[in-house]
Amino acid sequence: MRKRLISGIVALVLVAALAACAPASGARTSAEATPENPLVLTLANNLGDDHVTSKALASFAEDVKRRSGGRIAVKIYGNGQLGDEPEVLGQLHQGIVDMTRVSAPGLATYDPGYNTFGLPYLFDSEQEFYEVMDSPQMADYLRSTADEGFVGLTYYSSGARSFYTGNKPIRTPEDLRGQKIRVQDMRSQTDFVGALGAAPVVMAFSDTYTSLQTGLIDGAESNETVLTDSAHGEVSHAFSMTEHTRIPDMLVISTETWDRLAPADEQLLTEAARASTERQKADWARTTQEAIAEAKAMGVEFITDVDTNAFRAATRPVIDQYAKRYPQVAELLSVIGSAGKRGTP
Repeated sequence: MRKRLISGIVALVLVAALAACAPASGARTSAEATPENPLVLTLANNLGDDHVTSKALASFAEDVKRRSGGRIAVKIYGNGQLGDEPEVLGQLHQGIVDMTRVSAPGLATYDPGYNTFGLPYLFDSEQEFYEVMDSPQMADYLRSTADEGFVGLTYYSSGARSFYTGNKPIRTPEDLRGQKIRVQDMRSQTDFVGALGAAPVVMAFSDTYTSLQTGLIDGAESNETVLTDSAHGEVSHAFSMTEHTRIPDMLVISTETWDRLAPADEQLLTEAARASTERQKADWARTTQEAIAEAKAMGVEFITDVDTNAFRAATRPVIDQYAKRYPQVAELLSVIGSAGKRGTP
């Protein structure tokens, strides 16, 4: 409790400092910026510095500086210094920070269409995921939210999420019936896991290891790196490759900051962001393969004979419900369908 209180105080102090210095620190617009008086853009990120995506963001900041000749500087506040994702999104809309990295469904608070990215089986494969996310249609969609207070610059992969349990392989939806599964605090996650007959349990990620170890929960869902980076492979020995969701991270910039950029500098930031995505793709693939090899050495079994058609059929009603509830979800599903190979998900 004391640690959280101190962390909160530190975050408030940093936010206050940023708010206080923003108007007078550096150039106000990119048109006014020079290497001696640069436009300084703050970027909040709650991932650790060693995370693959954090390294991509660092490369983005370096690239922006290089491409602009020092006229634009990106100052990264990592490791959750400014708070968690919802807090930082609030700061972005208040003009306290300029950019942030956030899991895509977190943006649904401001644009319900982003609920789509938390839905199951939108993509048949990693290849299709990249084809859709790299498409002109998706680029247009990411730029379409200026009225909601933010503009999407690029995305980053966070892999395919699958179910993992103590020892019980999950091959069909029936294998999940009655199982207590930890999920993220997203309505789409609780809805689709419930549709599979499991009992979704929302809890802090930091509590997941102990809960798996003590049997408070039967399993969880994430990508392969959780087995090694968070040592969940020590208490979960069956990783079933359901690959039910591919939830991208998004790099977004506030509309107010976007409007302070000259058109050429908007293009500059966009190109630097896209370059960082290409780097992150390669790093993510390498990191995932390393995690799988390490997890196997820990005794984790990877279950590949999963009936994905059965999982897809069982969760299809969830997609239909969201499309009916949110016109913006139906719109994004149409974008994904037009950019992919198999039509509307």
